[in-house]
Amino acid sequence: MVVAGAGAIGSAVALRLLDDGAEVLLADPAPLAANASGVAAGMLAPAFEAVLDPLAAGHFELLKTARELWPALAARVGAELDRSGALWVGDEASNADMLKRLTGPGARAEGLDGAGARRSSPGLAAPQGAVFTPEDWTLDPAGMLAALRGAFEAAGGKVRAAAVTSWDAGTARLSDGGQARADALVLAAGLAAQGLDLPPPELAQLRPIKGQIVSLDAQAPRSGPVVRGEGVYLVPRASGPVAGATMEAGVRDLEVDPAAVQGLRSAAARLFPALAAAPVSGRAGVRASSPDGLPLVGRSLTPGAWLAMGARRNGWLLAPLVAELLAGQLAGAEDGHAARLFDPGRFTPD
Repeated sequence: MVVAGAGAIGSAVALRLLDDGAEVLLADPAPLAANASGVAAGMLAPAFEAVLDPLAAGHFELLKTARELWPALAARVGAELDRSGALWVGDEASNADMLKRLTGPGARAEGLDGAGARRSSPGLAAPQGAVFTPEDWTLDPAGMLAALRGAFEAAGGKVRAAAVTSWDAGTARLSDGGQARADALVLAAGLAAQGLDLPPPELAQLRPIKGQIVSLDAQAPRSGPVVRGEGVYLVPRASGPVAGATMEAGVRDLEVDPAAVQGLRSAAARLFPALAAAPVSGRAGVRASSPDGLPLVGRSLTPGAWLAMGARRNGWLLAPLVAELLAGQLAGAEDGHAARLFDPGRFTPD
């Protein structure tokens, strides 16, 4: 097998196929974590994604199923997950509405008064209280990518610093001039896969979404729940908190916009006033999204090619589920509910 793309999904797919007994070459020209998965907050957030992203509405149980696969994968690669949960901070009406919206699809959630919110996340400005859910977790993107790569190579997987430029009759040609024979090509390279000589026709459905996040050089918060407010989230991290994010549909450049950086810092400071003077640096990544926000996973119309991409802003959350589905499909398993939702041909007229 050749897996093109070493982001969250490609790395998880490559390791799963290797564990299932396949010989796997993971091909990606970029340095480790120099991709959209590396420029991410690392949230595994079935509850708030199902509430805050219109395209994820109605998919809480699907997203929760994906999250439940993460403990086994993290244990497999020797990495940790942060299960501190997430807070929503708003005024009294906003908090009441959010509690209803979270619990409606079945997520666990509870209201906290101002003192309870501040105990949960010291330094937080929450005069009207907050809503807490334990459903949403986080991981460190760069650390997890390194752990996935280390486990893959330790198990005998091969890595090539090259892009797949074409696929024909069981041969993947690479940007370094080499080639690799394989029974199948798994495309997990996001929008970069559109640069193949003859890209699979399903990729025409993918559109770019640019996202910018900021890292703050601050002593707190470095632990505790993710905190969300109107138009912003803040993820505590041991190296300093991360705030995000913009969603710029149709944009695929990687330029960091100073105005976006300052806007995110100001929004983070509304949650944690001490962050107002914190030094800040911005990063930008571009993700691929299908029209319905769900990934393309499964057999392509291009013979021998399989797709695993287009997860919008849920690449990290969905990675182990995509890996499980694709491994099953390659082994001939019957498609279930998730596989039908992710069918790459769902946008193609009959």
